[in-house]
Amino acid sequence: MEDVGKPKAQVAAEYIMRRFKDVKVEYYTKRIQEFNTDFYERFHIIIGGLDNVEARRWMNSTLHSMVQFEESQEPIMSTVRPFIDGGTEGLQGQSRVIYPFISNCYECSLSSMSNEKRYNICTLAETPRVPEHCIEYVYIKEWNEQMKRKLNTDSKEDMTWIYERALKRAEAYGIQGVTYMLTMGVLKHIIPAVATTNAIVAASCVSEALKIGTTVSVHLDNQMQYSGQTGTYAFTFQYERSDNCIVCGNKPIEMVLKSESKLSDFMNILKQAPYNLKNPSVRSNSASLYMNAPKSLEEELRPRLDMTWKQLKAEKLVNKVDSLSVTDSTVTQILIINIELQD
Repeated sequence: MEDVGKPKAQVAAEYIMRRFKDVKVEYYTKRIQEFNTDFYERFHIIIGGLDNVEARRWMNSTLHSMVQFEESQEPIMSTVRPFIDGGTEGLQGQSRVIYPFISNCYECSLSSMSNEKRYNICTLAETPRVPEHCIEYVYIKEWNEQMKRKLNTDSKEDMTWIYERALKRAEAYGIQGVTYMLTMGVLKHIIPAVATTNAIVAASCVSEALKIGTTVSVHLDNQMQYSGQTGTYAFTFQYERSDNCIVCGNKPIEMVLKSESKLSDFMNILKQAPYNLKNPSVRSNSASLYMNAPKSLEEELRPRLDMTWKQLKAEKLVNKVDSLSVTDSTVTQILIINIELQD
């Protein structure tokens, strides 16, 4: 109980140093995005135990941006830092070894990931059958109508508000199983951690780091998948590099756009697969078309989202054939998109 309330990094570091007296562990409690490349250049291997897709995408992109190239465009191996990524989801887990610009990267495999679970609104409103239906209904319907503000999933008061009303709705429909912990799990998309799965994946990641650091054996090429639902089963396979990957493809993206389409349509394209950007900012060779930040600049440029490419061209903000620079919080590189406008 003495560790309750302490950062996980601190607890892990102190435990390791207690058990292994000759080992010194430095721990940090910042977001990984708060460190610049100078920090990551200190390391030869990066092991990621990250808990969300956005952080993994950022780390993957950062390590790729640190690679330097020979005149022949071959990566300089001393600047290539292997990224060993591990993750678990209940009784399932995976580990992978990524060599920037050599193997496939994390971005290459985004399309294979399952989408977030969604419920039909008619089911939530008319025929709820499971506890999750009651929780989602209270969040989508009652919270938005009565509170009229964004739900803070880190607030005990907000989560209790949802829980108590979801419990009443469940009782009205004869549904059992609504608990405060389940409410947190549904709204924060929490999947219970299983210690054995975590141990297996952690062991796999450390094993791969040992292989790379000592060359004692051939490292994983390039993914291990573990499944423990109906026994203990693991297999390995190789993801192929995507030629169109926005991180490791290392070449401009080509697009043909209709002159009558709007800048907002283009922004929506960037937010969907295969790009999956979050809040992109776009600049042409002539001007900034839209900037996500700072707030004052975003407000100034926001009206351009409703302009067509034809209108932007008439304002001399973009050319018929142009090169757009796109930045986003999910990747550290600047994406170059060559566009051609057609009537």
